[in-house]
Amino acid sequence: MKQFFKRIFDWEHWPSIILYAPISPVWLWYIIRSGSVWFFTPSNPKITFGGMDGEPKQEMHDLLPQEFAPATFFNVLPLSDFEVVKRKVLEYKIHFPLIVKPEVGCQGILFRKLDTEEQLKNYHTKVPVEYIVQEMITYPMEVSVFYYRLPDQPKGVVTGFLHKIPLQVIGDGKQTLIELIKQHPKACKREAELQIKHGANFNNVLLPGEKYMLSYAANHNRGAQFINLQNEIDDRLVSLFDKISIKLNDFFYGRYDIMCTSVEDLKQEKNFSILEYNGCGAEPNHFYDTGYTLMGAYKEILMHWKALYRISRYNYKQGIKYWPLMKGIKFLRATKKHNRRIKEADKLI
Repeated sequence: MKQFFKRIFDWEHWPSIILYAPISPVWLWYIIRSGSVWFFTPSNPKITFGGMDGEPKQEMHDLLPQEFAPATFFNVLPLSDFEVVKRKVLEYKIHFPLIVKPEVGCQGILFRKLDTEEQLKNYHTKVPVEYIVQEMITYPMEVSVFYYRLPDQPKGVVTGFLHKIPLQVIGDGKQTLIELIKQHPKACKREAELQIKHGANFNNVLLPGEKYMLSYAANHNRGAQFINLQNEIDDRLVSLFDKISIKLNDFFYGRYDIMCTSVEDLKQEKNFSILEYNGCGAEPNHFYDTGYTLMGAYKEILMHWKALYRISRYNYKQGIKYWPLMKGIKFLRATKKHNRRIKEADKLI
């Protein structure tokens, strides 16, 4: 009974449909006010569907100034000639370990760090969708920056700044991996999932201080820990993302995922790489793990929705049209079908 009530009040782990249900009338009001179900699509005009869902990574990568991006090659088709993939890895000077992920992905699904050619071949053989291969950035710190800018303003706003730590456990020289997982506040809830990926190592005893990575995807739904860096937001940080977003050409609302050596280096515009960025479908995830109450989280979400509506409406008045109803419906159907495929494959690779 205690565990039941704990789950009921643990709002940070509610399914999205339940978490967002109480404030959904506000979203409906924006639909009515704009006269379009897809009122958000003009928010980032260069990105498919405004970046709400199903946007291709290559489309976004091609807009990104190359000095900010890891070496990446795209259009790797499942069951294509693996020898071609190997040649591309050499051509792009990408070395193991490397990163692979679907061209159209969500929530870190099928995101993998691969250490060997054999692992890459196994992924290539089993992945059911087009994917990308990316250089692994080894900077020690991953951060997330939520940014928006009203199109008629030269200066934007950084609303969220997080240090993201992927799901991991630390050995003590006595306990096995499964024992450490059972004691971890987040990993213990994912034991069945972790059994598939790490079950062969469950009985291994980790050395004192040994770090074992359970996931390399620093997503909330993958068990990552978030540390609030709100106090680090200043004019230098905002100025950097104004520059980047203006270079991206019509990027007004979304979240950046970045590897860097330190917060100070990032502010000095050195030693960082943008792993990817997400458009209007990006959640302002800085309310997770950082002391927000449920009401505080709702206040934060509603503030972002208001900014999204204002940006979209402004761009619409400049001639950027909303997506037609049926085009959006067909696109979302295809995206949901795609997401079901990768979720099923994620259990097997």
